[in-house]
Formats: sequence, C-alpha cells, structure tokens
Amino acid sequence: MNNPGPGDERLMKLFLRNEAVLRAYARTMLPDLNSVDDVLQEAYLTMYDKFDQLRNEEGFLPWGKVIVRFKCLSQASKLRRVRPVLSDEALQAVAEVAEETDMDDMNDLREALESCLKELPRGKQELVLAPYSGDGQVKRMAVQTGKSPSALYMMLIRLREKLGKCVKSKVQTAGGLS
Repeated sequence: MNNPGPGDERLMKLFLRNEAVLRAYARTMLPDLNSVDDVLQEAYLTMYDKFDQLRNEEGFLPWGKVIVRFKCLSQASKLRRVRPVLSDEALQAVAEVAEETDMDDMNDLREALESCLKELPRGKQELVLAPYSGDGQVKRMAVQTGKSPSALYMMLIRLREKLGKCVKSKVQTAGGLS
C-alpha cells in the first residue's frame, strides 16, 4: 500500500475502526491512561510513516498491534525511571495473552475486575485506582495517610495480586477463560 498523502483517509479510517482494540491492547501493558494516549499517538505517527509496509487492509490490526507493542515497551522503559512498572519480559507475556484474548473474553475480564474491585473497602479501591488517576496520585495519598510511598506501592502490589486471584476465580466460576 502506498504512503498516505495529504487528504488520504485510508490510514485514519483503519486506525479509527481498530482504535478500541489497539487501546485495550495497550491498556493491558501500561499503568495509566495518559501513557496509553501517548503510545497511541506515537503508534499512529509510526503507522503513517510505515503505511507503505502494510500489504492489505485486512492485515492492519496485527500490524498495528506490533507497532503498539513496541511503543508500549518504550513507554514502560521511560516510566520505570520514575515508578515501578512491569519488566519488559512480563509486558511481553501480557501482550501475548492479550493478543490471544478475544473481545468477549476481555469484556468478561473487565466485568470480573469491576466486581472484585467493588468488594474492596473504599480506601483500597482508591489506592488501586490511584496510578491510573494521574501522575503523583500515590504520593499524594501517602502524604494524606502518613505512610511512605514505598509502603503504599507494596500494598498496591498485594492488592493487585488479590484482585488477580479474585478475577481468575470469578472468570473460572462463570466458565470463561481457561
């Protein structure tokens, strides 16, 4: 396919048609929505530059996911300098699972996560959501609660593990993912 020229809408239409899937895919690897937005913008620019490498429109989503994956890994490296983020190996594993998971399964997972999150006390819900609420939110919570940011991050790790077990249990009980 040729590089899009001025006014060429093919790339934009393909991107918009697949944006929700690409966003969900990036969301599995990144800790906050601002990072996802940044990655999608960077991915779009890369797609624009490399549009001539796309052989056909049916191949857009797999091609786009590869670009988004590499942009997510790059973003995670930047984020690691200021806060805990999964290793590249862990992000690769998450990406592989996300690629194999269809949208119905993703919805089942989201519903299970929302249910499990509601089971937590309000303060713990706020802590789980803090990293996704903007930069510095965990530090602000630390100041408010009189705890160190490290202590809150450790608590956050335990809460995420607990949520993971809860989600897995709910999905298995519902007969969802294996």
